[in-house]
Amino acid sequence: MAFGTFIGLHDPLQFFGDADYIRTRLRADPSAAFAAEANGEPVGSNLVANWGSLGVFGPSTVRPDFWDKGIAKQLLKSTMEYFAKLGTRHIGLFTWSHSPKHLGLYQRFGFWPRFLTAIMAKQLVADPPKTNQTITLDKNKTSLQSSRYSETKAEDRRGCLDSCRKLTNAIYDGLDVQLEINSVNNQSLGDTVLLWQQGNDYESERAGAVGTRKLVGLAVCHYGAGTEAGSRTCYIKFGAVLPDNNAHMYFDNLIDACETFAKVQGMSRLLAGVNTGRHQAYRTLISLGFRTEIQGVVMDKSNEPAYNQSHIYLIDDWR
Repeated sequence: MAFGTFIGLHDPLQFFGDADYIRTRLRADPSAAFAAEANGEPVGSNLVANWGSLGVFGPSTVRPDFWDKGIAKQLLKSTMEYFAKLGTRHIGLFTWSHSPKHLGLYQRFGFWPRFLTAIMAKQLVADPPKTNQTITLDKNKTSLQSSRYSETKAEDRRGCLDSCRKLTNAIYDGLDVQLEINSVNNQSLGDTVLLWQQGNDYESERAGAVGTRKLVGLAVCHYGAGTEAGSRTCYIKFGAVLPDNNAHMYFDNLIDACETFAKVQGMSRLLAGVNTGRHQAYRTLISLGFRTEIQGVVMDKSNEPAYNQSHIYLIDDWR
């Protein structure tokens, strides 16, 4: 109702279509959901995602008949107190770039607009489904192979999640998206695509190891109605690759693995958000056929960039 009214839809309740941004996030972490009530009725809400050292919040909404009554400020005050208890290092949000009212509200709490974030989509052309694909890299005597978190044996999942945490920590100290991985798995919202580098690198050969592998990419994906994707859509909520000299190559192959995953699930559209501060990632998505559908601005606490830097190949959406 709040978003649909703001943008002027004839039927405001159709704003999200058959996608669901509320139930999925509430179930992921009920303790991080804030509600404002008046006379026993909900009139506002704010949902927090705890990504380790980084926290994001939204959708932050107030029922239209309660606009301009200070409810959003009260919700944000409680939200900031929650982050303070967690000891969150960096906090950010996505909002309407064209709305002085929204920008002004968040600026009162120390958030400042930085780069635009583009919500981009690519139409997928059906082709014969591919199984896990191996890409050989002759230069490094290694190969890349994709898998899915749901395929990981129960006894190996702790180690897999540790590998995911190490990858994100290499991008930004303390960044951890296990909450999103577990939420997608536990709620059957989609899957997490994993990209592994396999083979014998120089150090492995020196140690006498064979068949070693290292996680170099991950993508937490929703798909279909009732998830944050919506019908016929695969949505990369968070995707990232190891920030080394091969990052561009990893990123290309991670996107390809996500496309394959989406097609296997019968989806016809791949959706991803990227902050334009990550210039190389943004340009790469354009070159791969993605086009912007929605554009907003990310606001960061204390105007700090976090991982929104040109050389970081990372997909996320703080809506």
